[in-house]
Amino acid sequence: MKLYRTHQGIYVERHGSYFAVPAESWDELVCSAGLYARVEAATTGQAAAGFDVSGILAPVASQEVWAAGVTYYRSRNARIEESKDAGGGSFYDRVYLAKRPELFFKATGRRVVGPGGDVRIRSDAKWSVPEPELTLLINHQGRIIGYTAGNDMSSRDIEGENPLYLPQAKVYEGSCALGPCVLVNPIPLPATTAIDLKIVRDGQVEFGGGTTLAELKREPAVLAEYLFRENKFPAGCFLMTGTGIVPPDSFTLRVGDEVQITIGRVGTLVNRVE
Repeated sequence: MKLYRTHQGIYVERHGSYFAVPAESWDELVCSAGLYARVEAATTGQAAAGFDVSGILAPVASQEVWAAGVTYYRSRNARIEESKDAGGGSFYDRVYLAKRPELFFKATGRRVVGPGGDVRIRSDAKWSVPEPELTLLINHQGRIIGYTAGNDMSSRDIEGENPLYLPQAKVYEGSCALGPCVLVNPIPLPATTAIDLKIVRDGQVEFGGGTTLAELKREPAVLAEYLFRENKFPAGCFLMTGTGIVPPDSFTLRVGDEVQITIGRVGTLVNRVE
């Protein structure tokens, strides 16, 4: 089942039909006990006569968005290469091999861009890329309750100049997109789940790539457990799980590019670069 947050309220999609989900708010629904059963019960009612896709919002309210880094081997190699001149290459190799993951804050709810919205590249960056990531929705008890597609926009030259610049490379207006929905599933997604990226420029695919969750070094549940150590999220939170798709070093995003991120069973998140 897929949950949508819209201008008209919260809806669940099942077998191609859409149903209104009674809830005080998105936060209240996310924090409710027995979310799956509650959402499933809504599908026994009358299907909505029409569902306006133009009214879909980012599936976030008060939730914070966090991210995990260097969780795919391809990402490890890219980070080592981009930071070698700054002497930070070994840091990423150590993180990839370590038991403790790299976790960092990405965005508050108000900073998150929804489907069809504009993500941004920094004006002081010369090398910017999207990072397509399976993103976990975790409730206030630390339990994974859903999945969505995320775009962790990154300024690779800024992070590569010095690893301590990571917050500036990662956290800025328009640097995070989520959507188009939350896949509510009581069973963890299989390792065969595909993640695909397309970057369209002037009507043509400028870059495309793909990976699967089988390439993810750390289990999502392990990442979630580390995030909740010594941390509380009263409204729940989102956790991006890292990227395994990295464009070549010669590529950088341009204004007007369209970023398409597709995750099996979740759907496709589309954003324009501003």
